[in-house]
Amino acid sequence: MTVKSMTVKEVTKKVINKDPLFILDVRNHDAYGDWKIEGENFEYLNVPYFDLLDGVEDIVDKLPLNKQVLVVCAKEGSSVMVAEMLSDAGLSVFYLEGGMKAWSEYLEPVKIGDLKDGGSLYQFVRIGKGCLSYMIESQGEALIVDAARMTEHYKTFADENNILIKHVADTHLHADHISGGKKLAEKVGGTYYIPPKDAEEVVFDFEGLQEGKEIHVGDTKVIVQPLYTPGHTIGSTSLLIDDKYLLTGDILFVESIGRPDLAGKADDWVTDLRESLYDKYTKLDGGLTVLPAHFSKVSELGENGEVMASLKELYERNQGLSLETDEFRSLVTDNLPPQPNSYQEIRQTNMGKLNPEEEEQREMEIGPNRCAVQK
Repeated sequence: MTVKSMTVKEVTKKVINKDPLFILDVRNHDAYGDWKIEGENFEYLNVPYFDLLDGVEDIVDKLPLNKQVLVVCAKEGSSVMVAEMLSDAGLSVFYLEGGMKAWSEYLEPVKIGDLKDGGSLYQFVRIGKGCLSYMIESQGEALIVDAARMTEHYKTFADENNILIKHVADTHLHADHISGGKKLAEKVGGTYYIPPKDAEEVVFDFEGLQEGKEIHVGDTKVIVQPLYTPGHTIGSTSLLIDDKYLLTGDILFVESIGRPDLAGKADDWVTDLRESLYDKYTKLDGGLTVLPAHFSKVSELGENGEVMASLKELYERNQGLSLETDEFRSLVTDNLPPQPNSYQEIRQTNMGKLNPEEEEQREMEIGPNRCAVQK
């Protein structure tokens, strides 16, 4: 039988639609245990490739005949060979094009809604990494927020829709992934914004993202208002758009809150985090749609793959928003997941102090999102 491939876009659609899929992951057990393709109706079998070099006879009867079977590896090569062996054994299977490398780098654009004076807001879902970035578009101009390093996704989307990217902003200095903000701004000739309190060690030019400054997008003057909300980092800044959307960066997520320890200052920043969540955000309209910079589980994805919730809803059901001071401190300090892979090197890269090659950047980012407090 012919060995067929499945693209990361096709797998993403299965995640969003909650379709069934059986995944045979042939990476080593530790890599699989750390990070895998998540789907609410997916089933899994993890057998390392090196255990299959002598044949696939031992696993043939473990694979279903009534579901699509997808073979996954790190970069594609091993999954192709295993898929070929399974095909020779009479099974019809797929392999994942580009492997987990491609899964980590794919962005799915999802329209969130229209803006009141014309224009649209899009969320780019980095399905394999749990990162979320945004395009605020009006009258053919756009602002990109929290861009991933794969800047071609935004440029291609903008070109296909006759949009000119004029502004690029990061809500904070990221530690779990390499920002594409500076690179994208240079590529399109736009302005790059970053909170100045997060940029004290940054070695390149930027525009300060801070309260009191308005970013105008398009002739209809869609106004983006920065709101200083420290805690995840000392400079963390939220963005209020159209008095309707609240981009919270890594301060507030749909099912958790941000961790304050990725610069080694957890004890110092817990108070800032609580003040941002329990004071500044409570003064905002509960009808605002919260749009975070990350998600942790596929259960957070909506009908079309979007990640969002009203601020009022989160204050009703997000555990991190309903605790006394001591309980809050305990949640934030006692429930921290492992720190992101290479997070110190990623921070240095986002400051402009390191300039790793593309493949090294890819390796630095491998693994899941770890910016949230675990419950």
